[in-house]
Amino acid sequence: MISLCDLSFAYKSQCILDHVNLEIHQGETLAILGASGSGKSTLLRLLIGLQKPTSGKILWDGQDISRFSETQWDRARMRMGMVFQYSALFDSLSVGENVAFGLRQRTSLADTEIRRIVAEKLALVGLAGKEEARPNELSGGMKKRIGLARALALNPEIILYDEPTAGLDPLRSADINRLIRDMQQQLQVTSVIVTHDMTSAFYVADRLAFLQQGKFRLIADKETFKKTKDRDIQLFIHGGILPHMEMRNNEMEC
Repeated sequence: MISLCDLSFAYKSQCILDHVNLEIHQGETLAILGASGSGKSTLLRLLIGLQKPTSGKILWDGQDISRFSETQWDRARMRMGMVFQYSALFDSLSVGENVAFGLRQRTSLADTEIRRIVAEKLALVGLAGKEEARPNELSGGMKKRIGLARALALNPEIILYDEPTAGLDPLRSADINRLIRDMQQQLQVTSVIVTHDMTSAFYVADRLAFLQQGKFRLIADKETFKKTKDRDIQLFIHGGILPHMEMRNNEMEC
């Protein structure tokens, strides 16, 4: 569906992404992993057109979207949804108006149709009837759900998630993980998730891609990730503790 081709991004003298290549398959959930500063969030911003690459291409259905004009990007973003790390809801608007925001900005739909879509998307994320509530009245997990409902309002082909479980306790994180997987299965939407949460990544993702120092160190399915002998990836997965004595012995031999 989307291909990153020899993609690089530099800010001033710092190379953030260094000639990376990646295929994002239609209908899959892909988790982008890596330490802080590895380039994960930059990758999301490039995918949604908030930044332009220094070199290389981003192909979507054969078109190089990285060279789009702002008018072209406005049309392309109609096919995308974005779920922000801390929900990014407008406190001055009700839940219903937050979900309707993109519909009012980007379509000419009648108000009755917008209200119907809002009710449908809120029901989809388990928050039916919450249109009149205010964001400051809701829990962190509920705000994440509203952010997802807003991202779904325009029926996107791809959803980008920036740390969807950040700031949530384990129970609320599990709820969001189930919701992400349910959306992928019900709607067959393509999902790209940037996360540090390995529990989340292994639960929701079909494939994982590990970024380190601006390059992909491994792109593979979950089982390959769990079994890899790559020390840096194992340390990341297990929070800095190597899980197997076999791994330690291999390191000593090296």
